Amino acid sequence: MPNPDIIILGAGAAGLSAGVELAQAGLKVTILEARDRIGGRIFTKHDPVCDAPLELGAEFIHGRPPEIWTLLRKHHIRAREAKGEQWCAQEGELCKCDCFSKVEKILEKLDDRRPDQSFLEFLQRCCLENDPKLQEAKAWARSYVTGFHAADPALISVHSLVKGSRADEKIDGDRPFRMKGGYQTLIEIFRRQLDEADVSIEVNMCAQSVRWDQAEVQVTARDEANEAFTFTAPQVLITLPLGVLQADPDDDGALRFIPELPPAKLQTLDQLAMGKVIRLNLRFRERFWENLRPSHSTKSKTLSRMQFLLSHEDWFPSWWTALPEKWPIITGWAPFHCGERLSGQSESLVVEKGLETLGKLLRIGKRELEDLLQASYTHDWQTDPFSRGAYSYVKVGGDRAQSVLAAPLNNNLFFAGEATDVSGHHGTVHGAITTGKRAAGEILKTRN
Repeated sequence: MPNPDIIILGAGAAGLSAGVELAQAGLKVTILEARDRIGGRIFTKHDPVCDAPLELGAEFIHGRPPEIWTLLRKHHIRAREAKGEQWCAQEGELCKCDCFSKVEKILEKLDDRRPDQSFLEFLQRCCLENDPKLQEAKAWARSYVTGFHAADPALISVHSLVKGSRADEKIDGDRPFRMKGGYQTLIEIFRRQLDEADVSIEVNMCAQSVRWDQAEVQVTARDEANEAFTFTAPQVLITLPLGVLQADPDDDGALRFIPELPPAKLQTLDQLAMGKVIRLNLRFRERFWENLRPSHSTKSKTLSRMQFLLSHEDWFPSWWTALPEKWPIITGWAPFHCGERLSGQSESLVVEKGLETLGKLLRIGKRELEDLLQASYTHDWQTDPFSRGAYSYVKVGGDRAQSVLAAPLNNNLFFAGEATDVSGHHGTVHGAITTGKRAAGEILKTRN
């Protein structure tokens, strides 16, 4: 079989979108994927009882990014906005709240015209008035950054937060949507396009090294039986997650570059970080929260319209329901330190801590929740050797890190993936798709 024109490492959103662009331009493409499935950090399971998609990775479409919505419209796929009420745990009580508006007032004070600093430093220096409401808003702002960005507030760059906020404003990024069938629907679109373009996708094929200092690039890989294979092409596109690129080359699932990447690339890897998250999907016998009245008063509102449930709890501080769908499913989100503590633990412990936290917030006994629970779904992205984290963020001083990481080498080694996004949409599916298309364009330019 003749060698391909381009080898793509990684069948996530970036690799798949690049593969489509390159194949449709007439190139012969081979995609190598270490997992037994395509999709990368998009990982949709299907709950047979509710006939519902359950996301273990990416779930929401953030706003109206054209990279996703154009595909949905073209293939007549419906997406619904996740609408509902926001509830917060404050001083031991649940109440309707509007934390996001409080957070926005804090985030509006972020300034990228000054020297970069961490978000934690910003919080410590800004808004020094000893106003309880202001201090509460700062606490929610910190929770938002650790939750939404899965980031260490002492490391994440203020400049990057400002850039991301501006990018979100252009696409209504504060409006969350879910597509019918879950994100697997998007992966299936890419798969059909790749099949039509005769792209070869090799799953269970873990790339181990890339030799790139010659006319052709050589990729060595091993299959699930540990048999070694060598693939050769004029060019290779690397779309592996940041956590894999940061790993020691001798680690399981890591990649060795021969020769080593230039110092500028290696330094860039230190200016970016992988966020940490454990998420837990729980499917109950019924939507038991529909009739709950938080203050235990017949006059108070029930939680029937609850979309988000936010708190400062230690294990799972954030929860959300499937609204507007009425499935008896609720998702727990454990970012940053919460995720660190749960990472590497048994699934039974993750479920136990999830039920413990949810019961505390909703004032329901753990035993009662256990009796209502019918199924649980989770995935540990931190210990997954092919991701080593959730999604990327920029550390203080890393203003140019993503563009340096994205830059091609020697006209035969190219880079894509959400961590190489320079538009402010890193950490998102649409950001990953954009980088795949950008890298494909760079490759095609070298062939004109």
